[in-house]
Amino acid sequence: MTRFNAFNLFAKALGGHKSWPEQWPDARPKPFYDAIIVGGGGHGLGAAYYLAKKYGIRNVAVIEKGWLGGGNTGRNTTIIRSNYLYDESAHLYDHAVKLWDGLSQELNYNTMYSKRGVMMLAHNVHDVQSFKRHIHANRLNGVDNEWLTPEEAKAYCPPLSIDPGARYPVLGAALQRRGGTARHDTVAWGYARAAAALGVDIIQNCAVTGIRRGPSGAIEGVETERGFIAAPKVGVSAAGNSSVIMQMAGLQFPLESYPLQALVSEPIKPVFPCVVMSNTVHAYMSQSDKGELVIGAGTDQYVSYSQRGALHIIEHTVAAICEIFPIFRRMRMLRSWGGVVDVTPDRSPILGKTPVPGLYVNCGWGTGGFKATPGAADLLAYTIARDEPHPINAPFNLDRFRNGRLIDEAAAAAVAH
Repeated sequence: MTRFNAFNLFAKALGGHKSWPEQWPDARPKPFYDAIIVGGGGHGLGAAYYLAKKYGIRNVAVIEKGWLGGGNTGRNTTIIRSNYLYDESAHLYDHAVKLWDGLSQELNYNTMYSKRGVMMLAHNVHDVQSFKRHIHANRLNGVDNEWLTPEEAKAYCPPLSIDPGARYPVLGAALQRRGGTARHDTVAWGYARAAAALGVDIIQNCAVTGIRRGPSGAIEGVETERGFIAAPKVGVSAAGNSSVIMQMAGLQFPLESYPLQALVSEPIKPVFPCVVMSNTVHAYMSQSDKGELVIGAGTDQYVSYSQRGALHIIEHTVAAICEIFPIFRRMRMLRSWGGVVDVTPDRSPILGKTPVPGLYVNCGWGTGGFKATPGAADLLAYTIARDEPHPINAPFNLDRFRNGRLIDEAAAAAVAH
C-alpha cells in the first residue's frame, strides 16, 4: 500500500524541494491546484479519482484532517442497497449499486463487495403495506425488490425466528437480492491508490481552518493548519463536519449531526448468509468476512459530534437482535463504536453547487453515506468538472428547502439505514 506523506506531497507542489518549514516562506510560491477536495473518506477520494480518470483534471489535492478512511468510512456497517421509495433516491442509490458491482475491477483493489441480499422484515400490517408499496415503486424504476412469505424469509436466512407467538412476529419480508455488503475501509484505500497513481496529491493530518473568497465572492482556496492552498474549485465531502466547513465560507446549511452506533460480536464460523433489517425493533445485522456479527443501531436522539453514543441505544438493539435471532442470545460482543452523521430535514443528501462560485458540497447523507460511495463520488466529480449537476443529483440541491420540493425519505423510509 502506498504511504501518503504530506511533506513529500507539498514538496512536490513546490517544485521538488525535499522539505518545507512550518511557515511558508514569502518568496516561495504557494501550491496551486485546479481543484481541492476537503475530506479523505470514500466520497472525497472517489471524487478525486473520477476527476482525474474521467475528466483529465489531475492537478487535484485531497485534504484530510486525520487519516484516510478514519472517519465515517471506517465507522459504518457496510450495507449496500438501492430499494428507496422516491424516484430521485432510487436513481441515486441504484447508480451507486451499479458502480459497486464493478468497483474492484475498476480500481484493481478488492472492495469485498458481496451481493448476498438485503432483507427487510415486516412485523405488522403497516410494515406489510409499506414494503409492498416500496416493491412496486422500485420495480417501476427498474430496481429489483420482491416480497417473501415468512417461510421464504426463513429459508433465505435460516437463523431467523418466525415464531407466530413472538412479540414482533415476522409477517413477511422485502428482499433486494443485489443488495449486500462491502469491506468498509477498502473503498477508501482503493480510491486513494488509484487516484495517487493518476497524479492526485493526498494530504493527511492537515485540517482545513478557513475558506478564502476573493473580492467577487468566488473561491480562491483553503486555509489549513499547514498554510494556504490555492484553487478556483473546492469540493467539500466531510461527513459530520460539513456544516462547520460551510460556515467558513459564510453559508448556513440545514444540517444536524448525530452519533450513529454499531457493534460487533466475537467471530464465529459462517452462519448468517445475508443482511437482515427490522425497522419496528430498529436493528439490523450481517456477518463480516472475519466471522463477526455486525449489528447496527439507530441514531441517538440528541445532536452531538461525539463518536460514542448512549448506552441505552445499544441495549435496545441487542435485545431486539436476541428476539429476532434467539440462537445468538449467548453471543458475546467485542466492541462498539459510533460515527457522526449529518442529517437534513428530509433525510436526503445535498449534492451539488452552492451559492458561492467554485464551492461544491456533498453532505447530509445521514445513514446512507456508505452505500452511496461510488455514486456520490462520481456525481460530485461530474458537478465539479462541468460546474453543473448531473441529472441524477440535480434534485438534491439546496433550493429544495426553499421551494418545498423535499425528497422526504424521513417519512417514507422503511428503515433508517
